[in-house]
Amino acid sequence: MKAFGFLSFGHYSPLPGSQTRTAGEMLRQTVDLAVAADEIGVNGAYVRVHHFEKQAAGPIPLLSTMAAKTKRIEVGTGVIDMR
Repeated sequence: MKAFGFLSFGHYSPLPGSQTRTAGEMLRQTVDLAVAADEIGVNGAYVRVHHFEKQAAGPIPLLSTMAAKTKRIEVGTGVIDMR
């Protein structure tokens, strides 16, 4: 296998049963996921913005944090919508 990555959607919602109720929880979980993926040898971690859904407005601060807390993983955007 040459490369293996994942795409994180970044959704959050204050609904019963949701494990990601706030934007802060979504950001922390995304960074934790990137760190764990880096530790097991995943090569890429990508984030996206989904049309008309509640999410982080700009991916660059999140990607910067992911890059600062990992050692080898490539971070980037999978999709950026054109709002």
